[in-house]
Formats: sequence, structure tokens, C-alpha cells
Amino acid sequence: MSQKVQAVIVRAKDAPVETVTIIVPDPGPGEVVVDVLTAGVCHTDLHYKLGGIGNDYPYLLGHESTAVVSQIGENVTNVAVGDRVILNWRAVCGQCRACAKGTPQYCFNTANATQKMTLEDGTELSPALGIGSFAQKTLVAAGQCTKVDEDVDAAAVGLLGCGVMAGIGAAMNTGEVKRGESVAVIGCGGVGIAAIAGAKLAGATTIVAVDLDDDKLAMAKNMGATHTVNSKTNDAVEGIKAATGGFGADVVIDAVGRPETYKQAFYARDLAGRVVLVGVPNPEMKLELPLLDVFGHGGSLKSSWYGDCLPSRDFPMLVEQYKLGRLDLDAFVTERIKLDDVEAAFTKMHEGKVLRSVVEL
Repeated sequence: MSQKVQAVIVRAKDAPVETVTIIVPDPGPGEVVVDVLTAGVCHTDLHYKLGGIGNDYPYLLGHESTAVVSQIGENVTNVAVGDRVILNWRAVCGQCRACAKGTPQYCFNTANATQKMTLEDGTELSPALGIGSFAQKTLVAAGQCTKVDEDVDAAAVGLLGCGVMAGIGAAMNTGEVKRGESVAVIGCGGVGIAAIAGAKLAGATTIVAVDLDDDKLAMAKNMGATHTVNSKTNDAVEGIKAATGGFGADVVIDAVGRPETYKQAFYARDLAGRVVLVGVPNPEMKLELPLLDVFGHGGSLKSSWYGDCLPSRDFPMLVEQYKLGRLDLDAFVTERIKLDDVEAAFTKMHEGKVLRSVVEL
């Protein structure tokens, strides 16, 4: 029997969000209904609100979440009712060409729920990243649920569902940071700070944080940065080179996603170093680089999709690192809010006042 719950939607491009009643159907084959415990307010949700991702309004926002499985459909075997899970937007299919090559972290056919959640008048909702978790309950594909331990703060570990995983994975998975290497991170928002935490966890010994804001640089220092560069008053490339013996970093992560910051990352790496783009550019942005410089610097230029993570592998491992005190996920939770506070949280995030506002349901 379908259920009515409270949820946050946006009806049109750049419209204010609304808390409304939605209808969540019973799960079908391969589907799961979960009771949402927490949901982080992520930049991706703001992109949906502003029309930067698509035009399939109304959107049911939210995706960075911890939840408890309350109903399962037919043929669901990976989770059971009562399981604590982190939701993800990479439910791998196991059959596409990426999965067949043994690289399921690049799965080209990830699953979402087949059925639609709706407004009370029957209007179908488009769930953000196939999740839609600014809601008391939501319907997802079973593969979007990764079981984790219950003896941890749901608000903290739920952030692995998107932004924190994107940053940590950019360092550990995409950048393949090794013990003793040097890493620079340009942009110290939530994803950039997570990349710094990931570099520390991977064993980097020199970690350079670059941002325009001294408060963000202070947060970066607390999360493991050994050096900071305020690029409002100092040249970012020269600052990174000065911190790395004049050579540049082994890995430079662009957590901003602008042509200017990408060029900084490109020129701030050592010869044969790696550049990782994890900040999301907009469709109008163009990049120009001398091809001879691309050839002459060697190394690799990579983009990081969701931190190139495999949720079934990475989420439990990172939760364990959190429990061992090696990964401070609590530091990412700036404030705990209610569903009705999402619009105000977007404003704080846009102004750079928080790492994460987390909705607790």
C-alpha cells in the first residue's frame, strides 16, 4: 500500500523549494523503500534547483543519505528490512561493458527505481540522482543501498553518499595517491576538504590547500593540509611549487571546476604528475592549453566521477576508518537542520558558510 510522507521539492527552475506531501509506492521487483534518517544538503541539489542538470521538474531533492530499509520488493537479496544503509547513485548493473571489463566503478548502466513517486495529484517526480531523499521515505533500487554498521553517527557517514566520497575518492581512487607523495587541492569547499582528508588517509606527506578564503584554509589545515595558499593574494602555482621543493605536486586535484583553476592544476604538478578534475564545470566553459605543454609535462589528466568509487567496497571501508579515528567525518557536519530549513541551507552553502548542513528526519 502506498504511503504519504513529507518531502522537499522544487517545481521550476530557480523556484523556492517547498515542503509538500508526496506518495511513495510499495517497492516492486528489485526496489526498496527506506526510512530516511539524514540527508546532506549538497551542491548537486542546488544545481537541480537552478536548472543546471536538467528540466524534468518537479524534482524531489536530496541524495546524500543514511536510511533504514523498511520494505523490500521481489528478488531483493542484498539488504533486508531493518538494515542501516547509505544510499548511493552508482547501483552497478554487472553486465555493461565497464562491468564486464572488471571496472564496475565506471558502470554505464546504473540502476534506479522503476516506479515513480508522485505528488498527491499524480504528478510524477524526478528524484535527484535517482534517490530523492529530502523525504521521510523514498523509493530506490536495491543496489542503491549499501549496508553499514549502526553504531556510528548517521549524519556523518551519510555524507559518504556523495560529496565526501567524491573528494576522498578523487585522491585515493582517481589520483591513486601513494604514501610519501605530495598532493595539492585547489578549492576547499566540502569536496576539496574531503580530498585533503583522502590524501592524508592515503599517506601523503605534503598536502597543499589552495583557496581564496582564509576560513576555508583553516578548515583545510584542521583536516590534514600541511601548507596553505591564499590564491587571492598569492600565485597558486608558485605557492604549490614552493611547498614541494620547487617541482610541483605529484597529484593536483581541481575541486572547483573552472578553466582558470584547471590551468593552475595543470602547471602546478611535477613532471609526470597527475591532474584530477572533480569540480563540476558548467556547459559553457572552454579550456585552452598549448598541446606542446600537454606533451611536455607527461603524466595524466583525469576526471573523477563520484570519486571513482564502488559503494559496496568503499563505504564500509571508510566507515571503518571513521570508527578507528583515522577519518574525521564529524568535522564535515556543520549544522543539523529540519526539512523546512533546506532553502536557508542552500543560501549558507552558496555563501561558503558551511561544509555541510544535514537534514535529520
